[in-house]
Amino acid sequence: MEELFPTAVSEVAADAPLATRMRPRTLEEYAGQHHILGPGKLLRRAIEADRISSLILFGPPGTGKTTLAQVIAGATRAKFERLSGVESNVGDIRRVVAAASNRRAHAKTILFIDEIHRFNKAQQDVLLPEVENGVVRLIGATTQNPFFSVNSALLSRSQVFQLQPLSEEDLTSLMRCALADKERGLGNLPVILDPDAAALLAKLSDGDARKALNALEIAALTTAPGDGGTIRVDLHAAEESIQQKAVVYDGAGDEHYDTVSAFIKSMRGSDPDAALYWLAKMLHAGEDLRFISRRIVICASEDIGMADSNALVVAMSAQQAVEFIGLPEANLILAHATVYLATAPKSNRCTAAIGKASQEVREGRTLAVPAHLRDSHYKGSARLGHGKGYKYSHDFEGSYVPQAYLPEGRTYYEPTENGMEKRVKERLAHWRAIYEEAAKEEKNP
Repeated sequence: MEELFPTAVSEVAADAPLATRMRPRTLEEYAGQHHILGPGKLLRRAIEADRISSLILFGPPGTGKTTLAQVIAGATRAKFERLSGVESNVGDIRRVVAAASNRRAHAKTILFIDEIHRFNKAQQDVLLPEVENGVVRLIGATTQNPFFSVNSALLSRSQVFQLQPLSEEDLTSLMRCALADKERGLGNLPVILDPDAAALLAKLSDGDARKALNALEIAALTTAPGDGGTIRVDLHAAEESIQQKAVVYDGAGDEHYDTVSAFIKSMRGSDPDAALYWLAKMLHAGEDLRFISRRIVICASEDIGMADSNALVVAMSAQQAVEFIGLPEANLILAHATVYLATAPKSNRCTAAIGKASQEVREGRTLAVPAHLRDSHYKGSARLGHGKGYKYSHDFEGSYVPQAYLPEGRTYYEPTENGMEKRVKERLAHWRAIYEEAAKEEKNP
C-alpha cells in the first residue's frame, strides 16, 4: 500500500530551512489559531473524530495553512496530495482524482490546493463533482478572501476557516522550541537567544512563523561564537537577521478594504495618530494615491460637513496637490489633510439629510413643484401662473423672506452645535421662527 503521509518530517532534507524542518506533525505541536483549534472548537473536534469535510483555509502568509492541512492528513490517516493554483492544470486535477477513486476502498484522500484562488472557474468546476461525491476531501489554501475569489458552488460544499497572524507570544514559543529541538531544530548548537532579541524577531515577523524561524536560523548560523563557544543572538544580531518588514497588503482584497476602513473610521473618530498610522501603512504598501485622496474628500463631506466646511476645501486642495506633486512629497500633503480632518469638529447631518430626502423621493409620493417656484423665463409661462407670487429674497432685509419652498412642510437638515454648524443652527432657528410666525398670521389674519 502506498505511503499515507509522504510529507512526513523524516523526508524533509537536513539542509532545508528551519521553518520547513520545524513544521508541526501533530495538533499538539501546532501553534496559534486557538479560535478554531482550541479544546472543544469545531475544527479540532472534527479532526479528532475524523469527520473532516472539505475545507477552505484563508489567512496571511506564514500562519500555518499548509501545515494544518498536513496535520489533518496525518491525524486522519489520509493520503495527502498537493497541487498548486499557480502551476497545476485540469489534467493534474483529473490525475489526482483518478488515483483517489482507485484507492477509495482502502484509504481516504486529502487534496490540498495551495493558492486555490489562482484556479480559474473551469478548474474549480472540475473539482465540484469529486468534492460532492467524497472522492477527495478538498483543503484549499488562500491568502485572499475566498468569498471573493472562490466559486460559490465550491464554497457551499466546504467549511471556511480564517487563520489569524500568530501572536508575538506564539512566535516566541516557536523559536524557543526550535532552539531546544535537537532532531529538527538548533538544539545541537550552543545558542542563547536574548529576550529582547526574541521580542524583536517576534514583533517584526508580523505574525509570520516562517519569517520568524528563518530569521532566527540566519542569526544563529552567522553569529560568531563568543567566550566558551556560546552563540549569543543579541538585539544587534536580530536586527541584522530580520528582513525588511513587508506590510501584508493586497491591493484588491481584505487588507485593502480593511485598512482604508480603519483609516476613515480613525478620521471620523477624531484620532489623528491612528489615522496617520493607517495612512502610512497604505502608502508603504503602494496604495493608489488617488484612491486615498478620494476617501479623504468623501470624509470631508460625509463626516465633517457643515461643522467645518473648510475641510472640503482642504481635502480638494490636497487631492489637486497630490496630482501636481507626486511621490514622495505627496505623503506630506496627505498627512496634512488627514490630520486636519481628524481634528476638525464632526457632523454627519448633511449625510443624514440627503439620505432621508432620497428615501422619501424613492418611496414616497413625488411632490409637484409649487407654481410660484416654477420657471417663468419662457414665453407663455405667465399664462400658466408660473412664478406668480414668488418673493425675491434679496429684496428683503437680511436677504430672507418667509415663503414655502416645498408644498408640504418637511425638515431634513437638523444641524448640531459642533463647530461652525452651531452658528448655522442658530441662523436656521431664527429663519424658521420668522416663517412660523408668518404662517400663523397668514392663517389668522
